[in-house]
Amino acid sequence: MRKIIVTEFISADGIAEVEKLTGVAWNSEMDKFKNDELADSGAMLLGRKTYQIFAGSWPSETGDFADRFNALPKYVASTTLTDLDWTPAEVLKGALPDAVRTLKQGDGGNIYVHGSISVAQQLLRHGLVDRIRLLGYPVAVGQGKPFFAPGEQHRLELVSAVGFSNGILALEYAPVRTKE
Repeated sequence: MRKIIVTEFISADGIAEVEKLTGVAWNSEMDKFKNDELADSGAMLLGRKTYQIFAGSWPSETGDFADRFNALPKYVASTTLTDLDWTPAEVLKGALPDAVRTLKQGDGGNIYVHGSISVAQQLLRHGLVDRIRLLGYPVAVGQGKPFFAPGEQHRLELVSAVGFSNGILALEYAPVRTKE
């Protein structure tokens, strides 16, 4: 069964708006983290906004990472998009939790959710996330869109934690499934 792995850049106070995360230089440890994710990835699951942002920049990128990233199948959670120029890509049909359950049963390797905070929150709410990978920035931004939806609680088990020389903390969690 394929896993759903959410990957986010996040502030120390839980804000996942990447444009607010400044003051840290990208380094080789972050490159390795992202290359390891790409090597493990069989597809991407993106919300409409993230798809449009990525589609506006990634196709013009060059190099091995960009070539592999651009070639991944992309599943887009949207009720408004019909034309997807950054291919291979398809819009998911029906309710997101049902569509993702079907994707998880398919072939093709793990599915990474990049950004797409509202998609990640829905998947967490429905118990569909298998791993959460965070690159934690050493900054508190004070306001913005939180990664975890306000008012929701999620029990997490720490899988790994690695500090990078630039102050970034790479964290991986597994949601703890509760028996109902």
